[in-house]
Formats: sequence, C-alpha cells, structure tokens
Amino acid sequence: MRRAMFLLLSLALLGTVACGSDNQSRLGSGAATIGMAQPPFDATVFDTLTWQSSQQFLAHGKAVFEANCKKCHGPTGGGEGGYIYGGQSLQPPSWLVADWRFADDPIGLRQYIYSGSVGGMPYWGLVGADYRDVDAVANYIVEVLRPTYGETVREGG
Repeated sequence: MRRAMFLLLSLALLGTVACGSDNQSRLGSGAATIGMAQPPFDATVFDTLTWQSSQQFLAHGKAVFEANCKKCHGPTGGGEGGYIYGGQSLQPPSWLVADWRFADDPIGLRQYIYSGSVGGMPYWGLVGADYRDVDAVANYIVEVLRPTYGETVREGG
C-alpha cells in the first residue's frame, strides 16, 4: 500500500512537471528570442485575413486570450494575472489605462504579441499562435476588454 501511494504521488508530480502545459515556460522572452521573432513578422498579412463573421472573430480572440493571455494579464487585461515565472510574480502592464501605448497602434499591438518583449512577454508568433490568432486576440483586447472596462469605470465613478 505504501509503495502504491509513493508511486501514485511520484506519477502525479511527474505529470505536473512534464505537463505543465503553459506555453510561458516553453516560450522564451528576451533579446535573443525577440530578435528571432521580429524579422518574420509581416504586417501586410493582416490585410489579407478574412473571417466569416464578427462573432467568429471575437469568439476566436476570446479563446486565444483565455488559453494564452489570461494567466499573466488577468481576466480583464488589467495585469492582475499573478503568474509566477522563474520564481517571480510577473507584473504585466494593464491594457485598461487611458494612456496604454497600443491604444491607437493596432499594428504595433500585433507585432508586440507576435514578437514578445525583453520584459517577459513570450514571442507567440513563432510558437503557439499564427497570424489569425494574433489578429483575433488583438481585436478582442481592443474591442471587448478595453471598452468594457471603460464603461465600468464611468458607471462606478
């Protein structure tokens, strides 16, 4: 019985480590990885993407956000995800502040998602997200998360 319990706990621990299935640990960030991700970025691809409907577009963006962004950026994009990487809690910037640097820069936002940053943002464009994913999640951030937060702030204050 004791041996079975030890085996079960060992397998559970191994599964947790091996299947940690978060892309953050597999994806890099930093100067070297950004250097790899920036050259293949092609902003003109976004001009060629089509979607069957705006509902499909937003649903796809929400799915990408839930799977890849929420753990760091939090459920509203306010930077409250609390994700711990390398022993430190990441503090990503809020998308919800009035002076958010990508508020009026849709291509800059897409490139940032695609290429990552030295500060810890993974380079999703090379591993884990294609141009459709990047386009959909960028639109979801701008069209759904930011306006929703803005209405909440206006109503509450």
